[in-house]
Amino acid sequence: MREWGCSGRSNEELINNLSTLRDMDGIGTILSSERVIAAMKKADRKHYVPDPSSAYEDRPQPIPYGDGATISAPHMHAHAVEHLAEKLQPGARVLDVGSGSGYLCAVLHHLVSPDGEKKGKVVGIDHMPRLVQWSVENLKKDGLKNDTVFVDTTKGDEVSPADGKLTMVCGDGRQGYPPGAPYDAIHVGAAAPTMPQALIDQLANDGRMFIPVGPEYGLQHIVQVDKNGRGEVTKRNLMGVAYVGLKDRPA
Repeated sequence: MREWGCSGRSNEELINNLSTLRDMDGIGTILSSERVIAAMKKADRKHYVPDPSSAYEDRPQPIPYGDGATISAPHMHAHAVEHLAEKLQPGARVLDVGSGSGYLCAVLHHLVSPDGEKKGKVVGIDHMPRLVQWSVENLKKDGLKNDTVFVDTTKGDEVSPADGKLTMVCGDGRQGYPPGAPYDAIHVGAAAPTMPQALIDQLANDGRMFIPVGPEYGLQHIVQVDKNGRGEVTKRNLMGVAYVGLKDRPA
């Protein structure tokens, strides 16, 4: 696996490094959108990792309560948000499957609900109740206390996401979250063995999904799924990856 060398001593330095290091094709940079750069600088990774001293290292890190889950390396979050950026406009509806620590939900929130503009909706979903509760605590520490709502579908809860809010759901992410659909953008943070039809169904016309597909510990690819205005779906492999598998809550 390539060493990206984007680590920094602060969140700002990390994001600055991501915006100057060349991408795999050697043409562009990992981060290029000023909107994405600004949003990633607003979400401080130190609030989303168990050990703040390693928060700005460009590598995946284990997170608690998650049955082997990790927070993805910063360069992978950067790739994901850049590929989804054109769909992450103010007012957009976004689903983050395998939301883990809540970090990427914070970045997405800053993109679709910027100050002084139309407010969007971000839904994060993960299958471990304590992990989702921890993500809510993280988001509150990062200044989003008044913007975050916790929903536990395992207890029969079901809430329609509100404008300008982060709705953090405990549930089976493979089934998406129908009360918030359709979504303009869907990010999946763990590898699905096959393409989940439920997520394609919840993708809005003119929407886009960024999802790793393939067996856990096997050959995986990031697949970009686009649905046009007529509901027609196209898929494109972007890069090879190694993600943990997308799971349901243990019985």
